[in-house]
Amino acid sequence: MVFPIVGGNQSTGDFITNSLRFDRASSAAMSISSLSSGSTTKATISAWIKRSGLGTDQRYWANYAGSADDRLQFGWQADDKLYIQHGDSVIFRTNQVFRDVSAWYHIVIAIDSTQGSNDNRVKAYLNGSQITSWGTFNTLTQNTEIFANNDKIIIGERETSDLFYDGYLAHLIQVDGSQLAPTQFGETNDNGVWVPIKYTGSFGTNGFKLEFKETGTSANASGIGADTSGNGKHFTLSNLTAIDVVTDTPQNNFAVFRPHGFPQDSRSVISDGNLDFDFTGDGSVSGRRLSAHVVSNIGVTQGKWYAEFKLTEDANGGFVGVSNLSNKIHTGDIDSYNYLNTDAGNKYVREKTGESESNAAHGAAVSVNDIVQVALDADNRNVYFGKGGSWASGSGAWNQATPTSAVSYTADFVTTDSHGVVVFNAAGAGSSETPRWQANFGNPVHAISSGNSDANGHGNFEYAVPSGYYALNTKNLAEFG
Repeated sequence: MVFPIVGGNQSTGDFITNSLRFDRASSAAMSISSLSSGSTTKATISAWIKRSGLGTDQRYWANYAGSADDRLQFGWQADDKLYIQHGDSVIFRTNQVFRDVSAWYHIVIAIDSTQGSNDNRVKAYLNGSQITSWGTFNTLTQNTEIFANNDKIIIGERETSDLFYDGYLAHLIQVDGSQLAPTQFGETNDNGVWVPIKYTGSFGTNGFKLEFKETGTSANASGIGADTSGNGKHFTLSNLTAIDVVTDTPQNNFAVFRPHGFPQDSRSVISDGNLDFDFTGDGSVSGRRLSAHVVSNIGVTQGKWYAEFKLTEDANGGFVGVSNLSNKIHTGDIDSYNYLNTDAGNKYVREKTGESESNAAHGAAVSVNDIVQVALDADNRNVYFGKGGSWASGSGAWNQATPTSAVSYTADFVTTDSHGVVVFNAAGAGSSETPRWQANFGNPVHAISSGNSDANGHGNFEYAVPSGYYALNTKNLAEFG
């Protein structure tokens, strides 16, 4: 069986092929200005959203006309509650928190200020169901001009270059002049899961559809910010590039690092779509009781899986590999693990709690900008390590063509550990060592020189995916898990 550690939904169909990754630390955003005069009272905004950073004030959509009184914004406050702000006031704020960084949320906000009842003027939907539990629910005066359609729309920040969004967006649609139901954009499938459908209605004067399908490099119909509705409302990018266009979508959800659960505390930062792990050191290490470690948000107990980890800073004190989902998830130690040590290229193995770890020569040391390959054969309980396209010999070299020709170390905990779930893992240790890892489960945050996918056509990896191994995503889990 395969066990997702956290939420995560899956749907059928393939029409959503891309999402765009927004990194708060990079001030990533996109905007369009000088729009035509459209409706000022009616609009619907539909977006598929996979959050990354939590606990900060963020905006994912904003409409602005030059002053605070003329702005409408959607996003999350620092308590991770969804809110809608008009002018300087929060008019609606949920009781529900949005903290699942594994699942794709479908959020529809539909506004018609001409409605006679205040309850009908602003409607918000989560995965097809109307949100009815509000911590803040203010009156919106009838016929209020809530949309400033003749000026500027911003995706990923508010108009003052702050409160940047941190996460993924897919299939973002704005319909100008209509208050629509979520059934225009999604439906419940036979498994009871809310899934995307193609919108076939009118977009209105200032409506648009952002699919993030880059076929060129310009801010026009061939660029990342291209409007594919036919309205020609193309967006200009800020701190977004082709590497931010990924195949992590509501219809194929890829693994990322969990930003909570395992202790990474103040000594480390997870960023860039929860794929960049930066450890700053702390000085307290006991054996492999690593100072900070992060795990993938999808775990497995069977199948063959592949991932890459680029070491971008400090080759000392870094570890990468697989580990169990420990019952000490909030307190520190890992019960069982199979790690490569970047200092010497040695392999550290501990099969279960209370047993001593083994330390054996494996490959040579790992240097900054090296990419470590990790292949997990959960069926046969083996973990293999490679570097630069070659696999470890087991005697201090990287010179084997395939994992199966490399030295084999059995990882019994993959199937015998009582906790049942194995995850990909990166870690740092020590007070002076500050390793930084960029995980690639198929959607890299660093440039790829050649590009390789698995046999299913999923993922974008620097090196060839070993035969029979697959990227860690929901489509592959459904087929090979």
